[in-house]
Amino acid sequence: MTVTTVGQDSDLLVDLAADLDGSFHRLVLAHQDRLYGFALRLSGNSQDAEEIAQDAFVRGYRALKEYEPERVRSLAVGPWLHRIALNAFRNRYRRKAHPMVPLSGGEEDGSPELELRDGAAVQPEVVAERAEERARLVGLLAALPEGYRVAVVLRHVQGLPYGEVAELLGVPVGTAKARVHRGLKLLRAGLERAERGELVGRRCADG
Repeated sequence: MTVTTVGQDSDLLVDLAADLDGSFHRLVLAHQDRLYGFALRLSGNSQDAEEIAQDAFVRGYRALKEYEPERVRSLAVGPWLHRIALNAFRNRYRRKAHPMVPLSGGEEDGSPELELRDGAAVQPEVVAERAEERARLVGLLAALPEGYRVAVVLRHVQGLPYGEVAELLGVPVGTAKARVHRGLKLLRAGLERAERGELVGRRCADG
């Protein structure tokens, strides 16, 4: 996973303002992993995630072409790119209107940790070591209603503070917190139902 710092982004934005075509590839390299991981958790489909991320960078480039240098230098580039990717995701699924395919994500997307139960931090693609449990969590996340899914991904997968989550969603901070809380509650409930089903299945098999 590529990690950028505020200082690195500031230097990059100065260069983008001065020479967009000569510097844009650095913006892509600096943010492509997180943007792909964001799109993957929203769509649940690796091919769609790649296309959403690519679309976001194309839209970002076109926007930067129109911005004055001062505006480019003052961008909060991470949230700005996330907002573009979120709009690209929404437009894509309005057009396609097909069900998302739950994907068992790998560690290559570099997603930050997601807290699901008892305050214990677990990777969003790793509920336990077994691959079927990892796939179950990713499937549950992809199946959440969009408002909850986006809020959970922004806060606990992308690691954005609630203020930025609220800004991206265009809602008050309290609403953003409520959506995250409700989304996590739905994920926990789904995991608990699946675990109870497995336990009953094992008892029947043993009995």
